[in-house]
Amino acid sequence: MNTPVRLGAYVLGLAVVFGGALGVGKAVGPVAAAPADPAPGAAHTMTTPETTAGHGSSEEPAGHTGGHTEQAAADTPGGLQMSENGYTLNPLTSEIKPGEPVDYRFTVTGPDGAPVTDYQVQHDKKLHFIVVSRDLATFRHLHPSEAGGGVWSVKLTLPEAGAYRAFADFAPTGGSPLTLGTDLFVAGDYKPRPLPAASRTATVDGYTVTLDGDLVPGRASKLTLTVSKDGEPVTDLQPYLGAYGHLVALRAGDLAYLHVHPDGAPGDGRTAAGPQITFYAEVPSGGDYGLFLDFQHGDTVRTAAFTATAGAGHGDDRTDDHTEDQGDEHSDGQSGGHGH
Repeated sequence: MNTPVRLGAYVLGLAVVFGGALGVGKAVGPVAAAPADPAPGAAHTMTTPETTAGHGSSEEPAGHTGGHTEQAAADTPGGLQMSENGYTLNPLTSEIKPGEPVDYRFTVTGPDGAPVTDYQVQHDKKLHFIVVSRDLATFRHLHPSEAGGGVWSVKLTLPEAGAYRAFADFAPTGGSPLTLGTDLFVAGDYKPRPLPAASRTATVDGYTVTLDGDLVPGRASKLTLTVSKDGEPVTDLQPYLGAYGHLVALRAGDLAYLHVHPDGAPGDGRTAAGPQITFYAEVPSGGDYGLFLDFQHGDTVRTAAFTATAGAGHGDDRTDDHTEDQGDEHSDGQSGGHGH
């Protein structure tokens, strides 16, 4: 091959290489911007896409060298995967019938393939187990017991046939917090219900909870929930799992699990026992979210459920009542559903 031909082939080769690189860049998309700083005064911040877990950031897998795989993991909220960082959620119970209690069992295996038996205590528990229907109509927050050998066991009753998502929220000793998810299926006739309209008021067992604040994608947003009963503010909320309130946010559509912590804690000298509970939350995208608030009063834990739309702004002040109907199955034998 003469010199001009060889040069022409070389230039053509470069064009193919760089053209292919440009095509990959467009397919992958732009690198995500750094997360916004937490809001001033926020004691805790909701799990964001950058942290990918229920209680904090996840460690990189051993030997990971970054690149597009790292960015893809960072952009994935918790609960969308049953395996992450070498840890895997393994259901051991396959059959669930509508309305019938079942001893639901599962394990979490570690990077060595063996069931994990050593966990950090977070919010008074080693592991939090949340089950929600795909249409967000049914919500359970349960606390399994250890059956031995790394097996977890929990009494579970799901009221209707359909598709559900279960989340294990935990932190292995020496590791970072994780939220792993798996699908559950209850056999029978299934008719999905539409997501309730966005509302700033929820009622449960005679209590009224109002929501103030708006979810803004990519930015820490202040949410204040106010609890009242019979028109009077509740000022003697009881601590539950180390807080006056716990809030779980689930993105409609894929049920991305976004865990929110309250601002302040019982006994810190500044946090009142109601009627207001304040959270700082950051959601990864616009759209609808299901918000589930736990609060304890009169020795009973209850859940108030809301639909909120991220990006709607302060003009979206609809006040349709969302009456909570969480069924009869609740953890710890308490009435009213409860979240984390």
